[in-house]
Amino acid sequence: MVVRLVNAVVMSRGFPLLSGVDLEIERGSLNVVVGANGAGKTSLLRLLGGLDSLTSGAGHVAGVDLVEGDLRLLRRRVGWLGHEGSFYADLSVRENLTFAARALLRPVDDVVPALERVGLGHRVDTITKQLSAGQRRRLGLAWLLVRRPEIWLLDEPYASLDDAGRAFFDDLLRDVLQGGATVVVSAHDPLRSKELRPRTVRMAGGRVDNS
Repeated sequence: MVVRLVNAVVMSRGFPLLSGVDLEIERGSLNVVVGANGAGKTSLLRLLGGLDSLTSGAGHVAGVDLVEGDLRLLRRRVGWLGHEGSFYADLSVRENLTFAARALLRPVDDVVPALERVGLGHRVDTITKQLSAGQRRRLGLAWLLVRRPEIWLLDEPYASLDDAGRAFFDDLLRDVLQGGATVVVSAHDPLRSKELRPRTVRMAGGRVDNS
């Protein structure tokens, strides 16, 4: 198992974001975390990415103990795509990815092919703040392609994507899974593409429904 959580609790200012999650995820699998707003989907992804810490319970992600392990090591092994990107608005698309690749010792030669793969090959010299919301999401995906993390954590990746963008994303997921990565996606509803054969993880009230 690449993920194992046992009675995982995450608190913020006295409020439980996760209130006792039990979850196991197999390596190389596609997992879709569904639930209403406030169900705990984003909090679960943040815990798996080492962005939030366990308050109580136990867990391992990509071989890192969430209680006693080095969460910085975990963050190097996972790739996070949230609602807001962390790119520099005044740099070009190419400059942003090149800077990030050099900072994390990733191959700079992978930058342009990754941008072409996500449909931004014609935007490599565009200033990032000029991109649409959907294009910024694609830029985030391009960065994950350059990083090649063990685990992809994608928070509402279909947001701001039109039908063509969603079809492209499903195609990208196939490639990522075929490469052996584990993917965890949060969404309000299960994925429409049955071909991908995702496992659905249902959340409510900060818990996973394992019934």
